[in-house]
Amino acid sequence: MAAEVTMPRLSDSMEEGTVVRWLKQPGDAVEVGEEIAEIETDKATMGYESELAGTLLEVLVAEGESAALGAPIARIGEPGEANGAAAAAAPAQPEEAKPAASPAAAPPRQAPAAERPPRVKASPVARRLAAELGVDLAALVGSGPGGRIVKADVSGAAGAAPPAPAAEPAAAEPAPVTGAKGGVTRIEPSRVQQTVARRMAEAKSTQPEFALRADVDMEEAVALRSRLREIAAAADSPTPSYNDLVVRACALALREHPRANGAFRDGGFELYERVNVGVAVAAEEALLVPVVADADRLSLGEIARVSRELAARGREGTLTAAQMSGATFTVSNLGMYGVRGFTAVLNSPQAAILAVGELAQRAVVVDGELVARHRLELNLTCDHRILYGADAAAFLARIRELLEQPLALAL
Repeated sequence: MAAEVTMPRLSDSMEEGTVVRWLKQPGDAVEVGEEIAEIETDKATMGYESELAGTLLEVLVAEGESAALGAPIARIGEPGEANGAAAAAAPAQPEEAKPAASPAAAPPRQAPAAERPPRVKASPVARRLAAELGVDLAALVGSGPGGRIVKADVSGAAGAAPPAPAAEPAAAEPAPVTGAKGGVTRIEPSRVQQTVARRMAEAKSTQPEFALRADVDMEEAVALRSRLREIAAAADSPTPSYNDLVVRACALALREHPRANGAFRDGGFELYERVNVGVAVAAEEALLVPVVADADRLSLGEIARVSRELAARGREGTLTAAQMSGATFTVSNLGMYGVRGFTAVLNSPQAAILAVGELAQRAVVVDGELVARHRLELNLTCDHRILYGADAAAFLARIRELLEQPLALAL
């Protein structure tokens, strides 16, 4: 008996999804855990793995179309079920009344799966870029995990390929209206950008926020990371970044300050058992927040490894639903752009978000003398409904203490 495949929940805030590409066609065999479609959610485009085994009988939502969460998007059943159902629905005809079959009337035979060319492994971003630049994915060798073709592979191939022939001139469009600002170009935001805009507006309008700032002496942290770099090089493992040190410090502080690891929802406080730190990552014209799950239980080296994998997947557009869900706190770092400090917008419904500025040497007074020290500015934005001034100050002070005396972070 056929079963419906419904639009899955691939993110915490997802309300609907758009089918970007069907990886299986009607008549194809489907195994449990096999990707059958690429679906764009409010956060990213990710593959959907089938929870059913059988044959894809029918696609109910075409590529490029959207469907609400839980709405049917396809049907999967036993092999031959579609043909049997169609035959049962057709009225019986007397033998002599049946018209003679002709070759022209016979339906075209669908090539069995074994005869079809294998599907090229490529990220959704790489597929879209290849379609825009006219690059044949089948001719590329992927540099991503498992030979997967990523954006850089397509960009490199496009740069080496001869220019595509000029397209036929399109019909003339009306000249843009100009005014005091000159010509105006309107760009429709993607689904991810629409969601970011909506959630930021909701956070500013529904969460009464306040911000605290702390200036952190990072001399000991700089010395620790220098030593960790030597150890990591000998072990052929990633060197923890300063942001990894911040994530580790936040995780330990969150465990000691449960209100900061919670949310105000439906008129009450939600305190979460797990400490899952989201790390804001700038992706292609989008802002993603992959999650370092159970960060308080991970070593500094494990946080470094997980963070790098998540950041790479975010840039490639291959993050899974699990890697984007369940954050209880967020860290946003713009220090690499030379930003000394900033105030981040709350990632609703979380109680707080930490904004990390640039790590740089600055002139400070130590023991009555003016010296150059490595300093880091941290800004903590809080939801005042759950995290009050004194509680937030104690939480931020604990983060600063851990960074200024960082040996506990390496344990």
